[in-house]
Amino acid sequence: MGSLSEEAPDGTQNKPHGIQFLEYVKKSKLSYKTYQAIVLIVTFLAYTSYHAARKTTSIVKSTLDPQSSELGLRLFTWNYTTEPVERSKLSWKLGDGWAPFDASDGTSLLGELDLAFLSVYAMGMYCSGHIGDRMDLRIFLTIGMVGTGIFTCLFGVGYWANVHNFYYFLIMQMVAGLFQSTGWPSVVAVVGNWFGKKKRGLIMGIWNAHTSVGNITGSLIAAAMLNYGWGWSFVLPGLLIAFIGLVVFLILPVHPDSVGAERDEDELHSPRKTGEGVTEPLLGSDSEFKPSAVGFIQAWKIPGVAIFALCLFFSKLVAYTFLYWLPFYISHTAIDGKYLSSSAAGNLSTLFDVGGVVGGILAGHISDRLGARAITAASFMYCAIPALFFYRSYGHVSLTANIALMLITGMFVNGPYALITTAVSADLGTHISLKGNSRALATVTAIIDGTGSVGAAIGPLLTGYISAKSWSAVFTMLMGAALIAGLLLTKLVVAEVTAKISESRSQASATSRPPTASLDV
Repeated sequence: MGSLSEEAPDGTQNKPHGIQFLEYVKKSKLSYKTYQAIVLIVTFLAYTSYHAARKTTSIVKSTLDPQSSELGLRLFTWNYTTEPVERSKLSWKLGDGWAPFDASDGTSLLGELDLAFLSVYAMGMYCSGHIGDRMDLRIFLTIGMVGTGIFTCLFGVGYWANVHNFYYFLIMQMVAGLFQSTGWPSVVAVVGNWFGKKKRGLIMGIWNAHTSVGNITGSLIAAAMLNYGWGWSFVLPGLLIAFIGLVVFLILPVHPDSVGAERDEDELHSPRKTGEGVTEPLLGSDSEFKPSAVGFIQAWKIPGVAIFALCLFFSKLVAYTFLYWLPFYISHTAIDGKYLSSSAAGNLSTLFDVGGVVGGILAGHISDRLGARAITAASFMYCAIPALFFYRSYGHVSLTANIALMLITGMFVNGPYALITTAVSADLGTHISLKGNSRALATVTAIIDGTGSVGAAIGPLLTGYISAKSWSAVFTMLMGAALIAGLLLTKLVVAEVTAKISESRSQASATSRPPTASLDV
């Protein structure tokens, strides 16, 4: 592509100050590979901080509402050293809970907080993608991250201000959800701008570990801060995301043209396949096509967008139910006849995300090798069904069994979720029907992840009500959602299988054909 102009893809006119400083120190322009490394590292840290700020609520749940009808019957729990202690001798941090969440409907109120956050997040996602394709993503991300940090901190301030009004916490969650919606469309669009389709699944699978790393980081920080009061469990992640937001502002190059970087040959001409098997370059040139932002309706019409969006609805329903309720479930479930404290349960729940890291990388690598995103995603969703069943049925037998089954469940649940929200979204955001226009990346990503976020809102809400009666019913719901997610991809799976069979036959025919004699001119 040509140099930056008034209509540059990201709308930026100047290099970030951090890039200018690095080039001043180096006394030369940065290489394309260096820019790619910066993009991966900075966006990784950015979305890690988003998820760290998002995860804290799940860790604090059992502290805000420790005296559920089930917990109230228990005489013993477990602390960090896994030694049984009487509940009356537990640290003051559990206490009697925090009004209004310590009442009989506390679990439902916590579910409503999750619903409020995720509903606003889902609605904001559609708008964020539309806006992100039309303004400087570096500025957009900075605003979103600093705003998220402020309102995450304000939720925690309710601890020191002795706030017991449910609507205060509700409003803080809703506004935080709105600012959080800026993150995913923006980081996927930036990474999509810098990387072609070649090995995109593997690269984004590894890069997407930020989701699980963020969950783990948020869990560990929130659990550790419970010793000093649950308010710190929100304030520290809030300060972290605000700080990284400033790093994004100073150093993130959102597009090669915004910093005058010259594309490598393999990035400029990275081939991609259409549904009919036609190979085309990923991006065209400015001389052939002047990019403009793609409309919302046009983005929905891109082949595959609607199907993957609906699949992610059910996939994310499962993933986010674990995100928000797994620590609570662990603390309410006897493992080998003993119960874990809120902090210990939060620490143990991080292993689900460790499995998620492995699942995301495996799904990306397998889909690259097969050249079949739908087959990979559907296979993982089907495997998640028995994994969920075995975790519910046998996770309580021993701590070892719980850990092993949690890792396996995390791998199969988060694998397709990671694949769809990264490589699939980037593929569709640079679909051949767009004729090389990369300015649909944020919009397409927002449509897919926004639709998925609706499911992410519904899952935790239903869990808040269903779990009060039966956790087995919750897992039945999750297995049903995983099945539907796999079935939704059937049409695309059949198309990919058919294409593979046709490709195999063509190769067999070519190898069996006798060599043609060369002609001398």
